[in-house]
Amino acid sequence: FNTHVWSTNEHGAALIHNPLFNKGTSFTASERERLGIRGLVPPAHIPIEKQEQRILRHLESCQSDVGRYVTLSNLMDRNETLYYYVVSKNLNKLAPIIYTPTVGKACQNFSSIYRRSRGMYFTPEDKSEMHSMVYNWPVEEVDVIVVTDGSRILGLGDLGCQGMGIPIGKLALYVAVGGVNPAKVLPIQLDFGTNNKTLLDDPLYIGRKTPRVPHELFIELMDEFMSAVYARWPKVLVQFEDFSSRNAFALLERYKENHLVFNDDIQGTGAVALAGIMGYLRVRGLPRSALKDQKIVCLGGGSAGIGVMDALMTGMMKEGLSKEAAAENIYILDSKGLIGRHRAGEQQLPFAKPQELDGLPLLETIKEVKPSILLGLSGAAGAFTEEIIREMMKYCDRPFICPMSNPTDNAECTTEDAFKWSDGRALLATGSPFDPVEYNGKTLHSSQANNMYVFPSLGLMSAIARPSIIPDSMFYVVACSLASSLTDGDMKDGKVYPGLDHIREVSKKITIDTCIHAWDTGIARNKRPRNVVAERNGDKAHLLLIFLLPKCSPNCQRCAPPAELSPELWPNEPFKLVNEKRDAMALLVKY
Repeated sequence: FNTHVWSTNEHGAALIHNPLFNKGTSFTASERERLGIRGLVPPAHIPIEKQEQRILRHLESCQSDVGRYVTLSNLMDRNETLYYYVVSKNLNKLAPIIYTPTVGKACQNFSSIYRRSRGMYFTPEDKSEMHSMVYNWPVEEVDVIVVTDGSRILGLGDLGCQGMGIPIGKLALYVAVGGVNPAKVLPIQLDFGTNNKTLLDDPLYIGRKTPRVPHELFIELMDEFMSAVYARWPKVLVQFEDFSSRNAFALLERYKENHLVFNDDIQGTGAVALAGIMGYLRVRGLPRSALKDQKIVCLGGGSAGIGVMDALMTGMMKEGLSKEAAAENIYILDSKGLIGRHRAGEQQLPFAKPQELDGLPLLETIKEVKPSILLGLSGAAGAFTEEIIREMMKYCDRPFICPMSNPTDNAECTTEDAFKWSDGRALLATGSPFDPVEYNGKTLHSSQANNMYVFPSLGLMSAIARPSIIPDSMFYVVACSLASSLTDGDMKDGKVYPGLDHIREVSKKITIDTCIHAWDTGIARNKRPRNVVAERNGDKAHLLLIFLLPKCSPNCQRCAPPAELSPELWPNEPFKLVNEKRDAMALLVKY
């Protein structure tokens, strides 16, 4: 990113109490004078790099990851400039704190650690009032909304109103990884009740102490919510997050053809899993076309599992298989075993096997199928036993073992066990981060199959191209773009995903590829600008973009003369904050 000019009419104490503009002690003497904050902050000028050291030192002194989560949340509430600077500079270390796996523990304790309201809450009592309620949010343009009803938080079940930690954490990554404007994101919690008795009995629970509403009322409330959101912000991207499987599929099918929405648990997880398998084939020296020859077993038949299977089926069809032939290569199990035709739900039916195989246990399924790939999306900790891993090794010299369940305590196996049981030969990817493993004198690495490779790029793409919908084809583009981002060094280490230390560059690449797809398919409402260069040389794409930033209110009487500032709102790139009226300002971005 090049120079970023931000326009504001905030002045004095209001500015330093606004976390979007507050820079703490890094305001210069000139800034303090021009912005009316002289005497309102400590006199020392401490640059943002030094402030980062202070925050990191504080984090090291915390006794638990939840304590670190609270510390970072407090920082976000007072100084987003510093928050995003610290997070982006230390993504490997801090992504597991602000998101999985720590965010799961934070959600379980959200009522106890609640400090300051962030985002919006909607309840059944707000029925018929939502169209007016959305105007309580004081931002005229919102680019991304992440919304949950808390009914299925990670692998932890119904956490009701305490699920708000998930939208907040996701949107932090939209900004830190994808570069989405932090002033234009909105976390939303739909508090439609909870069936969690522990929460209902908790006197400190911050949500409604009522059971969940019936499905018919749920749909009515969702229709009104979506209508209200798009009435005020017609170009906003809405990400559905951590809804129960039944509602997750129902909402996606209900809105995806006419609204700019996607479900990260279903579609994002599917794209990440497909990219991981493409990466696995690259590590083994196989062409992408070899995808159609793989036998895949998946433990977990919920929304994430079905999303992954749909993505894999699409990938195989791209390589020449029919839908039926692709589905024959995929085997889904739930807690009762292999899913047969009589027991399959609507979304599971394409992958259901003959009824005589229904209920076949995981080990027996592996013996029957002889797969090269084993995926875990069940939340069943320890489900991948030594016997199962060793059985996998009989049919493939280097199988792909992927326990994707979150948080860490729910992983189907640990990397240490999987490497030991496979004699160090399996390729591994996990939903939560695991440290490298020392085995027989070698350091063995796993990859993290994390959706943060996907959703931040979709947010930035949506802000640039303004597509009318997110078609299924977009997720195949995402998977191919992510898989092609693997470096020779990554593959040498046995990794099937790029390292998190490169995730911002990966996010840029995926953003470019998805923007081009939006323009090429005609779904973009923002036309391809004349000064946009979008050309391909092999796997490389180059893009020149113009962003128009919001202008100050034409009626503002408080704008002072321009003051050039040098903080860092967008991590690693300077911007200028001016207290001045302007009609429009351009940001040139070149990749």
